[in-house]
Amino acid sequence: MKTKKPVIIGIAGGSGSGKTFFLHSFLHHFKHDEVTLVSQDDYYIPAGEMTQEENKLYNFDLPSTIDDQQFLMDIKKLINGETVYKKEYNFNNPLAVTKILEIHPAPIIIVEGLFILHFKEINSLIDYRIFIEADENIALERRVQRDGIERGYPEEDVLYKWHNHVVPAYKEYLLPYRETCNQLIYNNSNEADEIIRITEIMSEEFKSNYCK
Repeated sequence: MKTKKPVIIGIAGGSGSGKTFFLHSFLHHFKHDEVTLVSQDDYYIPAGEMTQEENKLYNFDLPSTIDDQQFLMDIKKLINGETVYKKEYNFNNPLAVTKILEIHPAPIIIVEGLFILHFKEINSLIDYRIFIEADENIALERRVQRDGIERGYPEEDVLYKWHNHVVPAYKEYLLPYRETCNQLIYNNSNEADEIIRITEIMSEEFKSNYCK
């Protein structure tokens, strides 16, 4: 039975900001039953099978591509102490094996994604907001590496999406909320030690306040 309202931590950052590494490092400092993660990426509305050219032109960087109402409902379930079962999004890869995520309630709930501050109902549930930021040239370099290595996208397609989809969406749907966040973290270094140090300090503070 739920006895105490969990704290909701919102972590937002643009593509290539190093948000994923920050998240992994942050989560590493908690025990399994102390924290749970809900990722916006798992709430993409399936776009169906596409050719390479269709994939290049399709804009995934719009709030309308996210099932924000299901995202909101699942966050509320976790707040109420319920377990959430959710299909993991496979980034439109028809060959990927779809996993069913079992997301358990915990004293600390992390909600992460590009639009979490833009979605007003979701934003209103967040208690502490963290904004991860990197210089644009560094963020682009990381994006090119990630999409090339992990997803096999040609560099030309990555650059097209960056200039036509990624940057405009960041400026319209995320950047306006930067000053409303509790903590701003610049993540221009590819050295892990600094982020690990920051996440260790932050996690100890949250654990002492919410996990006892």
